[in-house]
Parts: sequence; structure tokens; C-alpha cells
Amino acid sequence: MIDIYGGQDPRNIPNYSAGDASRYLSIPAPTIRSWAVGYRYRVTDGHNHFEPVITAKIKKPLRLTFINLIEIHVLRSIRKHHQIDLKKVRIALDYIDEKIKIPHPLAHQEFFTDGVDIFIDCYGELINASNQRQIILKDAMKAHLERIEPDDKGLAIKLFPFTRNEDQDSPRIVVIDPRIAFGRMVIADTGIPTEIVAERFLAGDSHKQLAYDYDCDIEKIEEAIRCESRYRRAVA
Repeated sequence: MIDIYGGQDPRNIPNYSAGDASRYLSIPAPTIRSWAVGYRYRVTDGHNHFEPVITAKIKKPLRLTFINLIEIHVLRSIRKHHQIDLKKVRIALDYIDEKIKIPHPLAHQEFFTDGVDIFIDCYGELINASNQRQIILKDAMKAHLERIEPDDKGLAIKLFPFTRNEDQDSPRIVVIDPRIAFGRMVIADTGIPTEIVAERFLAGDSHKQLAYDYDCDIEKIEEAIRCESRYRRAVA
């Protein structure tokens, strides 16, 4: 078998721009850049720089790995339900690093289990969150973590991004798998890139024709087109 990744784990190859991550995860690109690169902010006597929350291999231009996508997806669960304090998130993540002692803990099975409680306890104390707020945060994180599939060593290998409401019943029709289509978003169990399906639809092919050509359920074709259309409207 030909090794198209040059001996690298495809999860660690920086294949994604901030725009790609924004498209797949429905998070504004400037937010992603601030998490991965940091940002400058004004102070009385000049500017300070806020250090990033996640580690990107390439920052100029920003290129993210699949593991980075997982980290951003998990961080989004915090941002969605709280006024996120990045400094305190970073302190809590440093604490997780110290406790779990594995690289990229947000993308690992140990975080999905015991690590969530450790993180919530630490972050909740830092932001003075009530027990009720901590429960809401845990539920939000659980819904996000259930979209991640780990390999037999516990490291994330698939991400089923939210395509509708961010709840546990959101359909798992599209998936990001770094081993398939160079990590582009595809229709699950087919390897068909959603972007190609949407381009053909915009060029005039019907849902029925696409379903026939790809030997795929029409509901999956419709969902792929809907996902891509949502992104194109957002950036238009």
C-alpha cells in the first residue's frame, strides 16, 4: 500500500485554513484565529499579546490539523454557553495537561471521560460558576464530545460536525476523517466530498441525479447540499 502521508499520522498534517475550520465547525474565522494565534490588545502604555489557547504548527498563514479541529470543536462547547474567558480556559487546560499528561488532551478519550469533570471543576472555580452553570456546561460538552469517535488508542479519528441544532439528536450524515479525501468533509460511509456534491447541484444536477450517480440515499445528498449552502450563505 502506498503511504501518501510520508509516514506521518494524517491527524497531525496541517491541511485546514481558518476558513476551512469555520466552514466545517460553524465558528467565525476571526475567533478561530484568536484561539490558534492569539491577538494583540491595547493597554494604557501600548499593546499586549494574548497567547493562543491551542497550538497550531503553522501560524503564517494559519494552517490547522485535524487534532486542532477537534480542540476547537470542544472549545466551542464552552464558548456557546458562557462568555468565554480565554485566559482562564488556558489555565484550566494547563491544569488538564498536568493531570492527564498526554498531548492534546481535548482530543483524547481520557478527557472525554474523567478529564471533563476535572476541567469543569477548575474552569468553574476560575469563573465563579454556580453548580447549575457547571451542569449546563457539562451537558454542552457532552453533546460535543459525542460527535467525536476515537481510535483504539483513545485519540480522536472522526468528527461528525453539527449540521443542525447542537444537540445529541443532530444527524450524523457528514463526517471529517483525516484518512479519507485528505480530511475534507464527506458524506459518511461513502467518501463523497460534500463540496463536490454542492458544486454539481449548483451546476444544475438534481438531487435525484446526484443520488443515482453516487449510489447514495437522496436524504444524504440533500443534507450535504444543505450543509454547503449554509456555509456559502454565511460567507456571501
